[in-house]
Amino acid sequence: MEKQYHILVVDDEDRIRRLLRMYLEREGYHIEEAENGEKALELAFENNYDLILLDLMLPGMDGLEVCAEIRKKKATPIIMLTARGEETNRVEGFEAGTDDYVVKPFSPRELVHRVKAVLRRTSATAFLTTDTETHNVIVFPELTIDHDAHEVKAGGRKIQLTPKEYELLYYLAKSPDKVFTREQLLRDVWHYEFFGDLRTVDTHVKRLREKLNRASAKAAKMITTVWGVGYKLEVPKE
Repeated sequence: MEKQYHILVVDDEDRIRRLLRMYLEREGYHIEEAENGEKALELAFENNYDLILLDLMLPGMDGLEVCAEIRKKKATPIIMLTARGEETNRVEGFEAGTDDYVVKPFSPRELVHRVKAVLRRTSATAFLTTDTETHNVIVFPELTIDHDAHEVKAGGRKIQLTPKEYELLYYLAKSPDKVFTREQLLRDVWHYEFFGDLRTVDTHVKRLREKLNRASAKAAKMITTVWGVGYKLEVPKE
C-alpha cells in the first residue's frame, strides 16, 4: 500500500490555505492547517509531518522564528512561502533551516512539483533504524553514512539532518577529496528546486559543519573549503 504523506500548511490567509489544500489533496496528500506560528509549532511538535509549507509573513511569530524553533527538535522538510523575494530574505530562510523557498505569487502546479521533489528525496526509511544488513554505507574514520537508512553518525553519535543537508553531505562523501564548485553543488544537489544565489550553498555547509561538530570536531573538519573554488569532503590522512 502506497504511503499517504501528511503535510502541514501554515498561512494566515484562508484563501491561500484553501487553494493549497485543494491542489495537494488532488495528489492524495493528507493536509492539516495552521493560521499562525504558535499553532504551527504546536502541531509540528505533536505530529510527524512529511513536509511543512510555511508562510514567512505570519502574525506574531513569523515563519523564520517558527522554522528555527522546529529545527531545534526536528528535521521535518520545510518549504518557505513568501511574498518577499529579495536575496537577503532567501538567505535568512536557508539560515533558519528551510529546504526550499517559493516566492508569491506562485503557480500552484509549480509548488506541487516542488513538494513532490522534496518528498521523493525523503524516503519512508528516512527516520527508521533497523538491524537489517545494508549495502549502501559510506564509512570514514569519524563519519558513517548509511544511505539505505538515511542515517548519519559522527564520532559514533547519530546526527539529525534536514533532507537538503543530508543530500549535500552524501553528494560530497560519494567523491571524497574531489573539489566541487558552488555552481556544481547548486545544480546537482538543488536541481530545479531552487534558483538562487551561491550563498545558499555556503549557508548549508555552515549548518552541516555545526551539526557534525556537536558530535565530532574531526568529522566537521572533513568538509573543507577550497578558497575561490568551492568545497570537498577531505579524508583524514593517517
